[in-house]
Amino acid sequence: MGCGNAVASARRTKSLLLPRAGSLFFRKEALSFLIIVTLPSALIALFPGAPRQLSLNVTSVAQLLDELDLRWPGMRDRLRDSTPAIRRHIKIIVAQSPAVLETALTPGDEVYILTAISGG
Repeated sequence: MGCGNAVASARRTKSLLLPRAGSLFFRKEALSFLIIVTLPSALIALFPGAPRQLSLNVTSVAQLLDELDLRWPGMRDRLRDSTPAIRRHIKIIVAQSPAVLETALTPGDEVYILTAISGG
């Protein structure tokens, strides 16, 4: 195999590995948003296998709850009521501010789901 064949082979291999313009990798709508979600201990106890912290590709708080429910069926119902709105005893914090279902998420956001603590 001569030097010319090695270069041609490398070019073929490289073209197979790199995404082409127009592919999903280059479409804006195909971009995903990685956010970090921290779940409360009370919720983890109800859903065995749920981690304390996880990364998700979502663009809103509503979509976040849907994704959690896909992974752990019933979790969304613990966080959202039938109106739909976030339950009164649950707080979802995004960028250090309380969030609602319509709150948009941006790449790198950290989302904290908190439960109310009561007692006397």
